[in-house]
Amino acid sequence: MIHTQISESQLIEDLKRQPNRVAFNTLVQQYQERLYWHIRQMVKNHEDTDDVLQNVFIKVHRSIHSFKGESKLYTWLYRIATNEAITFLNKRAKQYQISSEDLQERLINSLESDPYFEGDEIQIKLQRAIQTLPEKQQAVFRMKYFEDITYDEMSEIMDTSVGALKSSYHIATKKITTYLKTYSQ
Repeated sequence: MIHTQISESQLIEDLKRQPNRVAFNTLVQQYQERLYWHIRQMVKNHEDTDDVLQNVFIKVHRSIHSFKGESKLYTWLYRIATNEAITFLNKRAKQYQISSEDLQERLINSLESDPYFEGDEIQIKLQRAIQTLPEKQQAVFRMKYFEDITYDEMSEIMDTSVGALKSSYHIATKKITTYLKTYSQ
């Protein structure tokens, strides 16, 4: 099936009409990969990422009527994906009766045996370095470094000033560089 690019406003209009499977399939086709990689950066595991992504699209389907259009559609989707990933991680930590930090350590350790992980030793060290950052710095670093999201888009997503985001990214990169220099010797 060939999907043509339609404008964001047209897609939103089509999604709000009941029922519109074609519009929803277009939404999934246009945003699935970007959201997958965003969630994967947080959740680490392919199967869990697929589960969270499915929950994101279910939530979007159920709540598209509440989308006011005050931000870009992707910004709204990104917020939902971030919240779903955080909720998933919190539930998983609670399920294992461990801290969020311990869960992150487990997830990073499991990357080496994950058949879907294509990174090498330096990627695992980078993930460990990112894990040492405060949550907000982690988010800013991932969005900028891995997803190349602009500071303006981040500002909408995180409801924070561009200046604060630039500062967070700068501090995060310094901490990561220090970590990598310290633990690579």
